[in-house]
Amino acid sequence: MSDKSQRRSDMRMLRKRLAGLDPEAAARAADHADQLPKGEFVALYRAMGSELDTDALAQALSRQGRRLCLPVVIQRDAPMIFRAWSPGEPLELDAAGCPAPLPLAQTVDPDLILAPLLAFDDQGGRLGQGGGFYDRTFAERPHALRIGFAYAGQVVERLILDEHDIRLHGVLTENGYTASK
Repeated sequence: MSDKSQRRSDMRMLRKRLAGLDPEAAARAADHADQLPKGEFVALYRAMGSELDTDALAQALSRQGRRLCLPVVIQRDAPMIFRAWSPGEPLELDAAGCPAPLPLAQTVDPDLILAPLLAFDDQGGRLGQGGGFYDRTFAERPHALRIGFAYAGQVVERLILDEHDIRLHGVLTENGYTASK
């Protein structure tokens, strides 16, 4: 097993433990939604497994008047697209098996993209699941602000990034928003 694979495995276990220890973390993170950088269209994600849930954040951002969208995997080796979405609207599974807005929803270009992660560092490093979906999408949308959404306990001292890994501009946790150094 490679070092990165082992780190992913370790961080999945940690995230699962953090989710069990602090079921209110997502709600507390949503309380800090006003700290996020400005942007009209905010891309969230539908949490799977132990990912920090975005339901409370979606409600908070909607109350701020921000428009929401979700990523959609059309092809597994291509960047994701984003479709407009509001809480409560129906979803279907995309090509990666993730809940996504229906094809009739408007395709949009988000200003902020909130991404799940396994680990992050204060330099904007992000360890994802390994599929490359977010890195391919970030590369295609350099104008969008890239924000991790995670438990504060997912921070690590330093991540070793590959050439294709794209840094985050900041991270929102239950303790608030922190811009990358």
